[in-house]
Amino acid sequence: MGNFLVVGASSGIGQGIANQLASEGHQVFATFNTHPISNAQNINAQHLNILEESLDFSFLPDTLHGLVYCPGTINLRPFARIQPLDFTQDFNLQVGGAIKTIQAALPALKNSGNASIILFSTVAVQLGLNFHTQVSVSKGALEGLTKSLSAELAPSIRVNCIAPSLTNTPLAAALLNSEQKVEANALRHPLKRVGTVNDISQMACFLLSEKSGWITGQIHHVDGGMSTIKQ
Repeated sequence: MGNFLVVGASSGIGQGIANQLASEGHQVFATFNTHPISNAQNINAQHLNILEESLDFSFLPDTLHGLVYCPGTINLRPFARIQPLDFTQDFNLQVGGAIKTIQAALPALKNSGNASIILFSTVAVQLGLNFHTQVSVSKGALEGLTKSLSAELAPSIRVNCIAPSLTNTPLAAALLNSEQKVEANALRHPLKRVGTVNDISQMACFLLSEKSGWITGQIHHVDGGMSTIKQ
């Protein structure tokens, strides 16, 4: 059994990953910001506002076997209506926060001798979708970070990135708040449904496990076939 840090574990994909790891007997250090979570079996809940300049990671154990960074946004607007500051704020949350977290956890990750880091992108980076410039800027940077960091940290730490398509989480609620929207979005995917938290959390837990011990530096498109199949 291992120790895992899941940043952004109060809902959606982060919550799903934390719960799955805990159910497998691992010790999970699960952080939240505005939506509190409670300690539970194998879950050590910690408040963490990743945007604060000075962060306290003293709750981390000496050894970490994996790190998952989940915070993100979905702001879909025409490019002309997005202020430069909006891009910067997204970047600070998604890229800056990931960098601060990884740097703080690096000694504990190295102590394990065989750790895994998981970041999150989006199918929009590969496809190029209308009104996705704000999210794609930050997620594209995370894909670059994944590849560069995987080279630098090999062989003791693996780094991978999951790039989902639309997934049924609270973050995507505005895009899936009616049966018509759910059906329309499902039909855009070759597998004819939107993603679930379980689809993504199972992939993340696989990449955290020794079963994926020969996989690093990859962008994993868990997207119902959307990024590769044309119909």
